[in-house]
Amino acid sequence: MLNISEISYNYFDLVSPNYLEMIANLSGCTQHRRMVNCTENLCYHKKYRTIDGTCNNLDNPMWGASLIAFRRLLRPVYENGFNTPMGWRNKDALPSARLISTELISTVNVTADETFTHMLMQWGQFLDHDLDFTVTSPSSQRFTDGEDCTSTCENQSPCFPITIPPGDKRIKRHKCMTFTRSSTACGTGATSVFFSIVSTREQMNQITSYLDASNVYGSSHDEEEHLRDLSSGLLKTGISINDKPLLPFNKGTPIECLKSEKESPIPCFLAGDHRANEQLGLLSMHTIWMREHNRIATQLRFLNPKWSGEKIFQETRKIVGAEMQHITYAHYLPKILGKQGMEILGKYEGYKPDTDATIFNGFATAAYRFGHSLINPILSRLNSSFRTIEQGDIPLHKAFFAPYRIVEEGGIDPIIRGLFFSAAKDKRDQDGVLNTELTERLFEMAHAVALDLGALNIQRGRDHGLPGYNEWRVLCNLEALKTFDDLRSVISNENIIRKLERLYGDVNKIDLWVAGILEDSIPGSLLGPTFQCLIATQFKNLRDGDR
Repeated sequence: MLNISEISYNYFDLVSPNYLEMIANLSGCTQHRRMVNCTENLCYHKKYRTIDGTCNNLDNPMWGASLIAFRRLLRPVYENGFNTPMGWRNKDALPSARLISTELISTVNVTADETFTHMLMQWGQFLDHDLDFTVTSPSSQRFTDGEDCTSTCENQSPCFPITIPPGDKRIKRHKCMTFTRSSTACGTGATSVFFSIVSTREQMNQITSYLDASNVYGSSHDEEEHLRDLSSGLLKTGISINDKPLLPFNKGTPIECLKSEKESPIPCFLAGDHRANEQLGLLSMHTIWMREHNRIATQLRFLNPKWSGEKIFQETRKIVGAEMQHITYAHYLPKILGKQGMEILGKYEGYKPDTDATIFNGFATAAYRFGHSLINPILSRLNSSFRTIEQGDIPLHKAFFAPYRIVEEGGIDPIIRGLFFSAAKDKRDQDGVLNTELTERLFEMAHAVALDLGALNIQRGRDHGLPGYNEWRVLCNLEALKTFDDLRSVISNENIIRKLERLYGDVNKIDLWVAGILEDSIPGSLLGPTFQCLIATQFKNLRDGDR
């Protein structure tokens, strides 16, 4: 056997170019490492967006594109310095994400927001699915021996299970909750030796960063082609309910849609984002915007009978994207950010080509997940007289991956009415951030142990190497915390502060999502100072860096 440990070999000397190309294709690195030449079709790029976000910025064509790494505003923090999360080897380094969720995040009670309807939450989720989608590991089996992550409580990639603390009120027969790490961006972390470099692990955004209605149209040419009627400029539709078209069915449907309590044969619907079927409110929004595209396209075809299907599609796509941007910046963000946050956002002064709109990791993995605190555990469904429909309202856990309820229980109209005429959960109620529908019954039909959204958010932040809450405060020009008593400047509930102290022991260990979502909301805003800073910064970049 040849010992190469003392020989200066480059990996590329050991593997032929053909095999390197094969490995890159199999690993998914080809798309991530793609290079584009914006000058080849400059006239198109000056008029329309590409489907994958490339060439929006002509000087930096990969900024904001799909399948690139999230940006970093702060250097990641990994246990081994480059790719393993804190708590990987030393499980006592940080408290269990499940323990934090049950102690600080989960609540049975819900306080109705006196100002905002449930549609505020729903727009926020729909918008988020236009901006970021973390690529999870393509395999749920351990790389070492092929054992599935659902059957092990050991930290071996891609498995990073959440420890169940002793005395957990719900989970008594299992020691952990399944969690699979996010995929590594090619050339970083564990895969870095392939590219002859050592760099910290980064995660990929599967979709375009821009507010470009990618959740309607997709973020790849393959997705776009499956959604379009290429001859007419319309989007494909499926069956109709009350003469109103629904989305087409997904022929390659995820199995989750067939695991409802009724075991209905209705498959998932097909939309521009793969998460469309997660819950019925989100699915209804996807349906509304498919119809909006077809409404506008039909009018444009009537006004411009000589236009090709391609031109009708692209012009309609521009209008739909503009509508979504207007709703977001004129109506949604002022309610979320408040006056102070809108001042951080500032007035629009035109396109700035030196602004990178790429979503940053702390936004996608922590700050924008504040919206989970607005979720009402009941989806209201109202008829045309605004009375509850015959089938009744739906507990959220029965609305997950349940497209059959759209087909068999009156379409999307009852759900849309319910979103507009029922209250959001009051985020400012600090006695509980997430209802137990999300912390005790999340996707329970598809998992042996129902998931906990609060614990998942915390674990994902650690998986991504997000620095502690204190570092983000400093980034936002807020005073660094020296003791837990210093939290009184942003958290008025003394009981919460003492729980944080008992759980973490060190103020520098507090997870960003945990403290960020527990901060008192600034008057006129739904956010505390840290999340207000991070969310306003991201939306400023999205606006100013979008040509």
